[in-house]
Amino acid sequence: MGELLNEIGKGEVQLPDFQRDWKWDDDHIKSLLATVSLGYPIGVVMTLETGNDAVRFKPKPLSGVDGDVVEPEQLLLDGQQRLTSLFRSLKADTPVDTFDARKQRLRRWYYIDIEKSLGDEADRDDAIVSVPEDKVLRSDFGRRVDADYSTQELECAAGMFPLSRALEGGSVTKWIFEYVKTDGARQKIWERFQDEVLAKIQGYMVPVIKLTNDTPKEAVSSVFEKVNTGGVPLNVFELMTATFAGEQWYYDEHGDDFRLSDDWKRINKSLKPHNVLQAFENTDFLQAVTLVATYERRREHIDAGKSTETAPGVSCKRRDILRLTLREYLDIAPRMEQALLWAASFLNGERIFRAQDLPYRTQLVPLAAIRAMVGRETDIYSNAAKLQRWYWSGVLGEMYGGSVETRFARDLEGVIEWLKEESGSEPQTVADATFHEQRLLTMRTRNSAAYKGTYALLMREGCQDWMHKQHLDLASFFNHNVDIHHIFPKKWCQDQGVAPDRRESIVNKTALSAYTNRMIGSRSPKEYVEKVSQAAGLASDAMDDLLRSHYIDPSALRAADFDAFFAARSATMLELIDRAMGKPATRIVQEPGTDQPESFEPEEADADDADE
Repeated sequence: MGELLNEIGKGEVQLPDFQRDWKWDDDHIKSLLATVSLGYPIGVVMTLETGNDAVRFKPKPLSGVDGDVVEPEQLLLDGQQRLTSLFRSLKADTPVDTFDARKQRLRRWYYIDIEKSLGDEADRDDAIVSVPEDKVLRSDFGRRVDADYSTQELECAAGMFPLSRALEGGSVTKWIFEYVKTDGARQKIWERFQDEVLAKIQGYMVPVIKLTNDTPKEAVSSVFEKVNTGGVPLNVFELMTATFAGEQWYYDEHGDDFRLSDDWKRINKSLKPHNVLQAFENTDFLQAVTLVATYERRREHIDAGKSTETAPGVSCKRRDILRLTLREYLDIAPRMEQALLWAASFLNGERIFRAQDLPYRTQLVPLAAIRAMVGRETDIYSNAAKLQRWYWSGVLGEMYGGSVETRFARDLEGVIEWLKEESGSEPQTVADATFHEQRLLTMRTRNSAAYKGTYALLMREGCQDWMHKQHLDLASFFNHNVDIHHIFPKKWCQDQGVAPDRRESIVNKTALSAYTNRMIGSRSPKEYVEKVSQAAGLASDAMDDLLRSHYIDPSALRAADFDAFFAARSATMLELIDRAMGKPATRIVQEPGTDQPESFEPEEADADDADE
């Protein structure tokens, strides 16, 4: 341990720059010191040799290390919290910056009570004492001094050995002399302490796994995922932050390291005003950039007249992101930023305004990548129609759930060819997507992408609120606090014995303002249609037109005939889905005397249940 801490102090062992800050509290440090003083194991440490051109991480010293920064020989992959705690408490001649259980910041020195340490090993934690920066323990709000270790004489008199001297030679000898001279009987106590405690600290062995400098980057990445169990797992964005920071050519050209995290902050700031993009993550951005980078590599290979069989594949899996170069990132990232801003406009045009209503965050990756590659050609009428069809096929066919990296790649290539008419065949997502009529019964909450999509399609078709004379566009959506609400109120359905799968189905939901929803309350449609039309100052035929804009049969609603309403709206909503996907949904073929489709497991309550 002493040798390893010396290497840390000299900068021979450092951290990769992306490692999070050291964060152990006072109790963790005391427990660790007690463990070391007993000679008990503290776990394995893992390092990576530097000098690998494929794995260039920018290094940084461990917390508490002072002096000139040198080029490290090893990077600490696992063990930062433990080794930093040991270095700060045993080697750095400064108080340790830490915090207590209430997260209050502390600056502490660590001591071991000599006589207590020679008692039962089970009580060793009690022998480790942390004291304030001035080495004076106080109580009664600082008015009473309970212990003072501010000088060596006072430390020795109290029998409190400073652990910051445990690995030193000469100063320990001086401290021993001071300790035993006050009482001859202390000679034997010290000898026991030296043999039973101090020798274990000074000779403590730390098992170290050293990864050689020919270890592939993917393996290093996998190691980080598996060993960082003490905190939030490191993601690929943090690994790439360190990789890009280690690019010497960029430093030579710009006089500073490239900070991926700073670049993402700037990009994210430009995306955040668009509510629909607020859930888009830095790893999503890297995926989109990598998708374009691998596509361009493949096209360059093929355009050079080389065989398609040997061409690199289009992909954005973790290993592909780790192979992304800084030059590729710097070329593609600005295009991707603009593509995402375009994607926000595209989604708003499809009446998807909020991140919580976005059917698939993941589908933003290929959508932005397509725009980054095709540019303004996506806005041509025929291409815009194709892109809409691809998007809604992914949503309503629910093609973007689960592991989707392979679909990203296929769709990027397939959609670009489709838009450029290089191939008459539809992209795989468009070809494979299907929608079954039975799905209307199971689309019951925002857990379903198709539920969110159908809700947006209704607004896209031009439905208006029943109290405000405005189409539900971006401005009116937020101005009137629009959300999805029951048409036949939940309580009315419960009182009438309507089955939960039909009551909560998207068929019985529509987009309405919060004000209109309060007007409806839990009333029967017979009552609330007249109440709403009178409050809005609408004649019956004008109110019926508004209902039809929501694909609602006015006569069935006014008669509070749920069965007739549900059958009519199911049919018209299927037609809406047909148009969006460019192909007919699969209808139920019901044979006489057969059972209806089974009910499905209940889901969590929808957003408007509390209001009603």
